[in-house]
Amino acid sequence: QVQVVESGGGLAQAGGSLRLSCTISGVTFDQHPMAWFRQAPGKEREFVAAFWWTDGTAEYGDSVKGRFTVSTDNVRNTFFLQMNKLKPEDTAVYFCAYNSRTSVHRYYSEHRYDYWGRGTQVTVSS
Repeated sequence: QVQVVESGGGLAQAGGSLRLSCTISGVTFDQHPMAWFRQAPGKEREFVAAFWWTDGTAEYGDSVKGRFTVSTDNVRNTFFLQMNKLKPEDTAVYFCAYNSRTSVHRYYSEHRYDYWGRGTQVTVSS
């Protein structure tokens, strides 16, 4: 059974940092892409970042490029999102997602990811 569990959200000041963690169990961790999405109140879910094992590369949404970085810990089956230079507009619920259906294709739509965590709240004060 696949389980996706996020942690690490909380309150930060503008300009500060937070690191989110996503532990994925029940899968072969280093085979399929993983992603972070976020959803602010009244808005659609937005792509934040994703990582592909096939070539070890990550891609980021335009609104977070240069500020957020993903990384992995293969021993602990954990996927991280390091968020720096936080802005009030980063306030959202952040979701971790796993795509078990492909190893190669690059998808940025939430509809392409089949396993999700429950989300963790990030609030950035100005």
